[in-house]
Amino acid sequence: MVRRHEDWNVGLAEDLRDPEFAREFLLGAIDEEVPLQVALGKVIRATGVKEFAAKVRMASPNLLRTLNPRHNPTQDTLNRLLKPFRLKLSLAPSPTDRSAATPRRTS
Repeated sequence: MVRRHEDWNVGLAEDLRDPEFAREFLLGAIDEEVPLQVALGKVIRATGVKEFAAKVRMASPNLLRTLNPRHNPTQDTLNRLLKPFRLKLSLAPSPTDRSAATPRRTS
């Protein structure tokens, strides 16, 4: 197994402190189907849990609980965490496969 060099993690953590980089990181993570709580956890821990909790006006333990994949935060809570990155959860139509959308006839 390949281990990433410690400097790589330090560099990523520094980059994630930049709100615009963090925003793009979150969008890219979602495109790669990384769970939102996991991606947010990476960004928030790089920023600093206490600092971020103060920014979103949430107690640190509650913030950490929200980031735990075993918990199911509300949409409002996730939007509260996404707001500093100028992001919010929403629904959008997904591209559909025509064969899946066409009803099948059985005889």
